[in-house]
Amino acid sequence: MNRDRVPSPRPFSYDRPDFPGLRELDRKRALELLGRAAVGRVVYTVDALPAVLPVPFRLAHGGVLLSAPAGSELARAVDGAVIAFEADEVDGRDGSGWFVTVLGRAQVRPAGKAADPGGTVRIRIRPELVIGRCLS
Repeated sequence: MNRDRVPSPRPFSYDRPDFPGLRELDRKRALELLGRAAVGRVVYTVDALPAVLPVPFRLAHGGVLLSAPAGSELARAVDGAVIAFEADEVDGRDGSGWFVTVLGRAQVRPAGKAADPGGTVRIRIRPELVIGRCLS
């Protein structure tokens, strides 16, 4: 995969008969819903294998922000890479709800003023592609 840009999505829509009950959300609404969630899943690769990690996050400064230990596998694996981030809210009784996926390049920066090997880093994912769906 080219690390310089997010690949263009293939023509695909969940609004097809084989995915009944899914409705596409516009970018603004998808980001509003994403801002309601407290925990999401960051999706990245380690040694060419997929990895998924639930993490607390927030939306700020035009991106998805999360923290990680400075020397962690996550911090090492995502810096400069195109990754995915997903959060959702689904009612267990009737299956209604929403999910939002963000694709973008991750930037890893020290959380404090100077790099501290034992400290924390801030990971920012700049949303280049936002996909939101409503489940009914």
